Amino acid sequence: MGNVAVRPATPADIPAVLSLLRELAAYEGKLDSVRIDESLLAEHAFSPRACIEVLLGVLDGSAVSYAIFFPHFGSYRGRPWLYLEDLYVQPGARGHGVGRAMMAHMASLTLERAWAGMLWSVLDWNQPAFAFYRGLGAGNTNGHVSMDLTGDALLRLAEVA
Repeated sequence: MGNVAVRPATPADIPAVLSLLRELAAYEGKLDSVRIDESLLAEHAFSPRACIEVLLGVLDGSAVSYAIFFPHFGSYRGRPWLYLEDLYVQPGARGHGVGRAMMAHMASLTLERAWAGMLWSVLDWNQPAFAFYRGLGAGNTNGHVSMDLTGDALLRLAEVA
C-alpha cells in the first residue's frame, strides 16, 4: 500500500498544488479554463484574507493528491458544512488509500469543528468518483442541483443592482 500521510499545505507547496490542480483540470477537459496562479493561490490560501484551506496527500514522500475546501454555511442547521471544492489523486497513486485518507482527514476536521457535515459536487460523467464516494457511504444531496452564474450573465445581473 505505501506510506500515506495527509497534511496542510504550506506556501512552499504552492507549485506542487498548482501542478496537481492542472492535472485535475486536464482530466476534466478544462485545462484551458485554469486562471489560478501562484499569487492567487497564496492570497486565497495563506494570506490574512484566506478563504480556502488546502491539504496535500503524500505517498512514500511524494505529493500525489490535493484537496481544497472551505466552510459553507447551512442556514437550516445553523452551522457550517465543509464544502470540498477539489479532491484529486494522481492516477498512479490511486488504490493506495490516499483518497480515503484525505476524506478521513476532512471528516475529522468537520467533527472537531462541530460542523454539520461535508458536501461536494461530482461531474455527472465521473463514474469512478461516484463509486469512490459511495464506497465511503456518501449519497446524493437531497434533490439539490449545482448551478453557477459567471461571465456575461453575471455582469448583466450586477448592472441591475
